[in-house]
Amino acid sequence: MGKQQTYSSDVAFTPSVKEIQARKGSRQSYSRVEQRGGWMTTITPDLKEFIESQISIFMATANKECQPYMQHRGGPPGFLRVLDEKTLGFVDFSGNRQFISQGNLLDNDKAQLFLIDYGSRQRVKIWGTARVVENDAALVARLMPKDYNAKPEQTIVFHVDAWDANCPQHIPLRFEAPEVAKMLELRDARIRELEAELWSLRET
Repeated sequence: MGKQQTYSSDVAFTPSVKEIQARKGSRQSYSRVEQRGGWMTTITPDLKEFIESQISIFMATANKECQPYMQHRGGPPGFLRVLDEKTLGFVDFSGNRQFISQGNLLDNDKAQLFLIDYGSRQRVKIWGTARVVENDAALVARLMPKDYNAKPEQTIVFHVDAWDANCPQHIPLRFEAPEVAKMLELRDARIRELEAELWSLRET
C-alpha cells in the first residue's frame, strides 16, 4: 500500500476533523481545496502587507501535557515582521515575566498565530513552529520597532508551515482609536470649510 497523500491543510484537518466534516457535509468542499494543493505554505506579497500592518496579534502554544495557552502581543505597525517567505519574527517585550509561551515552546515548538483586522474584517490563521531567541542583539535591532517605548526581552522567530484566510462572516466592524480620530479630524476640517463658505455667502 502506498503512502497516504498529505496536504498542508492536514496541519488542522486531522482524520478526526475530516470524519466530522464528512458527517456534517463539508468534506467535499475541503477535499477540492486539497486537490488544488491545500493551503498556502509561503508568505505572499498580499499576506506580507497584511501581517506588517497589524498592531495586535495572538499566539497559541501548548505544553507537553497538551494544555493550550493563548498570548496577546501588540506594538506599532510592523512590529510583526516578515523575514523571508517562510519566516516571521517579532521582539518579545518585557511584561509580567511569566514566560509561559517560552516554557511551552521548550516542550513543544508547534505554534499558531491568529491575526484579525476588524476595520477590513479580515482574519488569517498561520500554523508553524516557533522558537525563542535570547541574547541576539543584532536580531533585536532588526526587529525592534523604531522609537517604540518598550523594553525588549528577547525575540520570537516563527517558521510558517501553512496559512488560511477566513471569510469575514461574523467579524464585527470596528476601528482603532487613531483611525477614528483621523476620520473625525477630516470631518471637523470639512465642517470648518463649509462654515467659512457659509459666512462668505452671508456677507455678499
